[in-house]
Amino acid sequence: MNTLSITNLSKTYNNGVKALDNVSLNIQNGLFGLLGPNGAGKSSLMRTIATLQNPDAGSVYLNDINILEQPHQLRENLGYLPQEFGLYPNIPAEVLLNHFAVLKGISDKKKRKERVEYLLDQTNLYQHRKKKLGGFSGGMKQRFGIAQALLTNPKLIIVDEPTAGLDPTERNRFHNVLSELGEQAIVILSTHFVDDVKELCTNMAIMNEGKVLWSGAPEKAISNIEGKVWQKQISRDQIEGYKTEYMVIAEQLFRGKPLVYVYAEDDPGTGFLPVQTDLNHVYFSAIQR
Repeated sequence: MNTLSITNLSKTYNNGVKALDNVSLNIQNGLFGLLGPNGAGKSSLMRTIATLQNPDAGSVYLNDINILEQPHQLRENLGYLPQEFGLYPNIPAEVLLNHFAVLKGISDKKKRKERVEYLLDQTNLYQHRKKKLGGFSGGMKQRFGIAQALLTNPKLIIVDEPTAGLDPTERNRFHNVLSELGEQAIVILSTHFVDDVKELCTNMAIMNEGKVLWSGAPEKAISNIEGKVWQKQISRDQIEGYKTEYMVIAEQLFRGKPLVYVYAEDDPGTGFLPVQTDLNHVYFSAIQR
């Protein structure tokens, strides 16, 4: 069992933005979802864990590796798929993956070939191994990104916004790959798609403005707000008044009229109906509160 311990991590950029504000998390094998809107600090946390930037304060350990003092040891155990990564469009998949394997220190030619073929098969790309990467779909590129991240059989895998822009079929295929990885390693899935976390993760954290607002099992988060989310359909000109009077956590159009969701410990009355809570309500209520 692997353990990632993050303690009191803080980071303020030169422009004054506090990207990480005393962040502490304890993460073990399996899929861990990191939820939050754009600018919440998720990518800053991922870059810090991946040793791409140093924090101003705090510590991070992967098992007994102090990653801030031993970055090279961490990198030997890390697979990282950033939100955006460049690929050489005119190179076939197996050729580029073999090149990455050389760069990551897999010097034995036979072992390297076996590893490359295994990972192409695991990510459902073996039949496309001769195809140039410029002809890959978005989902195929993401799966290739996972293949390169797994070359050294890492203990820690970080994927940042991996399903953005993928169609449902590719998204499901990518989810299956991630689920298998979580059996042997820590997989941190940073996303603003609540459904990704709901379908995949056994534990999660919600971040906003550099802070961890909540962490734990998704089921626990849902039970914590059970019976505390209410909905009501109102007219458009009532929206601002309701935002003043109630804690409105979300709103949507239903049959052309606004449907507002509010967080309240007790029945707010006046036509509100109780809602069957899910992880979306957890996310919205945490951000608003």
